[in-house]
Amino acid sequence: KYAHTTLGLERVAVIDFDVHHGNGTQHSFEHDAGLFYGSSHQWPAYPGTGALEETGKFNNICNFPMSPGEGSAAFRKGYRDDILPSLRAFNPDFLLISAGFDAHMRDPLAQINLQTDDYDWVTGELLSVAQDCCSGHVVSLLEGGYDLGALKESSQAHVRVLMQA
Repeated sequence: KYAHTTLGLERVAVIDFDVHHGNGTQHSFEHDAGLFYGSSHQWPAYPGTGALEETGKFNNICNFPMSPGEGSAAFRKGYRDDILPSLRAFNPDFLLISAGFDAHMRDPLAQINLQTDDYDWVTGELLSVAQDCCSGHVVSLLEGGYDLGALKESSQAHVRVLMQA
């Protein structure tokens, strides 16, 4: 919201692939047409928000809730069919990635069962949108990840793709 209200960026997007839904981000964005929030997350899980039907006042919220065990194919389909097209339609001036790696199959707190290469893939897809929409203006912030080996592998894959942009 700071980039939108203080820096004067007209259209700011946050994409969140942490296993937990970002209820605070969604709540602060849902009534502002200049902000977009897209989230893939395990459902049902804490904090109990992020239903598919939660779309925001301006259709600026795109939730992709995933059931335990769905895995890579469902994750990629959710991005291809829902989150990425919605993000492109929003046409952001700036993209912030909330990069949580706790949906990895080895993480003890979740059961989405993503692989390390899913993070490589989604990062590349998000950078492609950023190149097309906002001249590659992207910031990525580390969120969760509780299996240190999986966190290391996944965050390295993510950063490797970011560095190639």
